[in-house]
Amino acid sequence: MFFVYLLASKPHGTLYVGSTSDLVRRVWEHKIKAVPGFTAQYGVDRLVWFERHDTLEAAMQRERRIKGWKRIWKIQLVEKDNPHWIDRYPELSR
Repeated sequence: MFFVYLLASKPHGTLYVGSTSDLVRRVWEHKIKAVPGFTAQYGVDRLVWFERHDTLEAAMQRERRIKGWKRIWKIQLVEKDNPHWIDRYPELSR
């Protein structure tokens, strides 16, 4: 299983789109700033949206598509299922 995910620094803050085969591990790496880069620099570690894909190819295609979207479309994607921009990471560890 593969995932496409959106992280935010805060509600309506800086956004980041990524994909991974291990969502729990990858979001944790963002949270502890394990890898220097954009998300570590801008404090982008709140998991606000994700979706599952059966194949790596499907996840990567969806990630590229969303990265090309306008910011408002990304915000609408988040707010459709998560209007309060709650960090969904705790749900993953249940």
